[in-house]
Amino acid sequence: MPRERLRPVDLARGHGLSTQAVRNYEDAGILPPADRTPNGYRIYTPLHAQALRVFAALVPAHGHHTATAIMRAVNQDAVQDALMLVDESHAQLLQDRHTLLAVETALRDLTTEELPAPAQGGVTFVGPLARRLGIRPATLRKWERAGLVNPHRDPKTGYRVYTPGDVRDVQLTHQLRRGGYLLRQIAPLLEQVRAAGGVGPLETALTAWRDRLTTRSVAMLAAAGELHTYLAQRPPAPN
Repeated sequence: MPRERLRPVDLARGHGLSTQAVRNYEDAGILPPADRTPNGYRIYTPLHAQALRVFAALVPAHGHHTATAIMRAVNQDAVQDALMLVDESHAQLLQDRHTLLAVETALRDLTTEELPAPAQGGVTFVGPLARRLGIRPATLRKWERAGLVNPHRDPKTGYRVYTPGDVRDVQLTHQLRRGGYLLRQIAPLLEQVRAAGGVGPLETALTAWRDRLTTRSVAMLAAAGELHTYLAQRPPAPN
């Protein structure tokens, strides 16, 4: 690559950064070390500009922390370490897709039957709740041990107390268990229901989740192209 000289401001302008941010990126290992003039000024090159483009592409794909680790590894000639970080991000994305699919499938199965009615105000206890659903109290305790339901304890009696949200989780678990779902398959759905604030809002949340995964997948493709270019342009590591 031509040894064209670039100033910190030349790199900064193209990315809406301050010159101090560019210097900070070099100090963090995101940019390769720059040569210095006799009076101490940094000398950047098109290779540094490409490194900055790579980092800017890696952040939306892998997150700031991982993007920094990838660039630091590459600039330290630990390319295998950098590629492992990339692979780990792809594996996490695939796992997220599997989780989303499992939640969507479970939600579709829930909507094929009458969904549990919204729980009313007030609290209930193990016995009445078990009788309402036609299950044993021991089943509720098993679901609690599996982390599917988290009732709190009455401070005076020590009895389990189920809030309306807990009752909703129990109803969903009961319906999905009758549909043949395993407890480990039910857990991701309940996590998403709690995060969304109910089954209804969850449908909108899943659409947003799917869009985020798509955006991240596309960002990973773009980042891979920039990283490939950077790896090809870097000088070979000294023997």
